Amino acid sequence: MGNIATNAWRQIRGVQDHSQLHDQENPPTRGVSNDEKPTQTMLEKIKKHYMILTKLLPYLWPNTWDLRLRVVVSLACLILGKVVSVSVPFAYKAAVDTLSRTGDFEFPLLAIILYGCGGLAKEFLGNLRDTVFIKVQNVAQMNAAVDLFRHLHSLSIGFHINRKTGGVLRGIDRGTRGINFLTSFLLFNILPIFLELALVCIIMIISYTAWISIVTFTIVVIYMVFTVLITEWRTKFRQEMNTAENEANDKAVDSLLNYETVKFFSAEQHEIDRYRDSFAKYNAQAQKSQASLAILNVGQSLLISVGQLSVMLMAAQQVGKGNMTVGDFVLVNTFVLQLYVPLNFLGTSYRMIKQSLTDLENMFDLLNEVPSVKDVPKPLEFHPQSGEIEFQDVKFKYNDEREVLKGISFKVPAGKQLAIVGPSGAGKTTINRLLFRFYDPTQGRILIDGIDISKVRQSDLRKYVGIVPQDTVLFNDTVRYNVQYGNFEAGDQEVNEAAQTAQILKKIEEFPMGWETKVGERGLRLSGGEKQRVAIARSVLKRPPVMIFDEATASLDTNTEREIQDNLRAAFKGRTTTVVLAHRLSTIVDSDEIIVVKDGLIVERGPHEDLLKLSGEYRLLWDKQSASSSVVKKEEKEQVVIAPTPQKHHHHH
Repeated sequence: MGNIATNAWRQIRGVQDHSQLHDQENPPTRGVSNDEKPTQTMLEKIKKHYMILTKLLPYLWPNTWDLRLRVVVSLACLILGKVVSVSVPFAYKAAVDTLSRTGDFEFPLLAIILYGCGGLAKEFLGNLRDTVFIKVQNVAQMNAAVDLFRHLHSLSIGFHINRKTGGVLRGIDRGTRGINFLTSFLLFNILPIFLELALVCIIMIISYTAWISIVTFTIVVIYMVFTVLITEWRTKFRQEMNTAENEANDKAVDSLLNYETVKFFSAEQHEIDRYRDSFAKYNAQAQKSQASLAILNVGQSLLISVGQLSVMLMAAQQVGKGNMTVGDFVLVNTFVLQLYVPLNFLGTSYRMIKQSLTDLENMFDLLNEVPSVKDVPKPLEFHPQSGEIEFQDVKFKYNDEREVLKGISFKVPAGKQLAIVGPSGAGKTTINRLLFRFYDPTQGRILIDGIDISKVRQSDLRKYVGIVPQDTVLFNDTVRYNVQYGNFEAGDQEVNEAAQTAQILKKIEEFPMGWETKVGERGLRLSGGEKQRVAIARSVLKRPPVMIFDEATASLDTNTEREIQDNLRAAFKGRTTTVVLAHRLSTIVDSDEIIVVKDGLIVERGPHEDLLKLSGEYRLLWDKQSASSSVVKKEEKEQVVIAPTPQKHHHHH
């Protein structure tokens, strides 16, 4: 019940608890996928599950001989354990028969010792099997998680924009745990039941009447079918319960992450009511789930009692006829009890196997996602020196939406600076994403040093293109780590120089922990300006031949911005081709060329002075910004004047 609050708190803090709960009714709650699969027929489900198991097998039969040896030893322990398990009751029978003989009293020492040793051997083999196999399970989990993580990084930006990161990470977590549960329950719970059932039935047919074997087998089969059907029926309650739990979880996380917004609007009561409603839904479903569990438990107990009673009556009859001894009666009863004990957990095992198969299906679905931007089969070598950029009639649209770029052509000579300006939604950011090859143009070509970037490896291209984005996101690590992300091979001196260029070295040295200061999640412990400067330092350290500034200095004051730009000019002048996406026009006046983009087309181009003379779009933007900045300056001036004696001054604007 406390799962909701605990899970919500874990999500907020990013903590993951991998402990496994062994409660029959409440194994680790992993919810249901939000994108529920359409209803499948039983045959389709079996086919799907078979496919999943075939994909899982390579992970459980690793390509190293030591792990394969572990698999073989584990299976040997499993089989040997079951042989011992069906042998132990024979020692019990021998002891009972010896003690029930009339005449001279004989002490069944050997039978009792064998019985005790058998129990110990069974326990030892079970634990040895688990201990030997755990490494195989762990390596399988790790390999699957790493494969999926690698694959996620290979997917295009479109996938990550449309998916919630939390959901994807839960997919990895559930999928890898699914491997663990599936192997544990299938190999070590279900397989041994069938193995033991087969051995017991064979022994009973050979040693006693076939009827005992038939009744035992029939009851076990009815028990399994009953358990599966009732568990299937219960699943919808559990799914609804998990959905309600996830909903409450999400609301709690959302509310606590937006703590400030809740306070701004005094909406605490509204949030508490939403949370209470979700919890109430969870409680209602949990009660239904508990009631259905009671039906399952009573039904299982009834079947076990009927089975045990039938076998005991038949065995007692055989003893009366002289066909069986008292020891045989005890032996048959022991076999039946041994079979029924593991069956008690069949409901949980079946549900966990089913859940694990669903989790693995979701994981393999993620692995089947295809990147929308792919490298060509034989990519060209790519080592640009000068970094000349050329867009040749580039058109682009996201999915089937309206065209964002309607035929853009421009050339940035090596070492020069191009500025791209225009209103929001004009297509400036799209140009930057195309240059990074997060997307491929719908039409046209993009060249760097005369090489079409769609013909080179994405990883090679991104090595030579640097970016300072508008929205800087930092890793939850130290300042040094975040700056060095630009080039992990860089020495201390280079890192310091990069920080100096970005005007942040002095600030870093003032921090109590200096370079080892943790920046917090997404860099939240730093101000917007500090984050921006760390991002600039990171890109300076990369020293790429092509550099993109996406409104990179937007969160800085004018003086700092000017200083950084002077530093960047000195750092990159002549060596780096620069593309600046700007909103503040004062920052780009000395660009070699400025292009004005509107509605996906270039409407004006040329240096700053020429564009002003045209009295077109650029002039409009310039006048608008100049007017707003002069109003700000005027207001600042007036505040200084009126500060000492405000009542005597009346300004009319």
